[in-house]
Amino acid sequence: MSEAAASEKPKYRVPFVERTGMQRLEEARGHSKLLMPLGPNENHVGVMYLGAFTVLAEAVAAGPGISILDTAKYFPIIKDIAVDFHRMAASDVTAEYTLSDAEMDGLLADLERKGSATYVAEVPMLDAGGTVVATGRVTVKLLSHDWKKPD
Repeated sequence: MSEAAASEKPKYRVPFVERTGMQRLEEARGHSKLLMPLGPNENHVGVMYLGAFTVLAEAVAAGPGISILDTAKYFPIIKDIAVDFHRMAASDVTAEYTLSDAEMDGLLADLERKGSATYVAEVPMLDAGGTVVATGRVTVKLLSHDWKKPD
């Protein structure tokens, strides 16, 4: 795909997510590493608000799937999400998720064959000291713009 064509592809942005101040640390095909800053996401007791963990898990899980899509033909949705909170985080929090080459190949094959593909991302979230403070489990569904719900 040419650079001009790539720049014309639909991009996904969610203003709510942008207001969190979340930052992309690493982004590559099938890979995403994000940082959720404490500052704008601090709750009434000075630790990360649980909703910020949910946004972080969703975004880091969806990024690798989005990165392999021809967004003119396909789009992502979150089918399910759960966050298991382990301990309070009084710092920025990072999360990283990567799809293997085999997983990406399988997702793309499913998209071509049936217009949809699904993966489940297990996402550990770490505080600034490297301690796992929460774990997200996110079900990401990739769908064709022409996809129709089966009867």
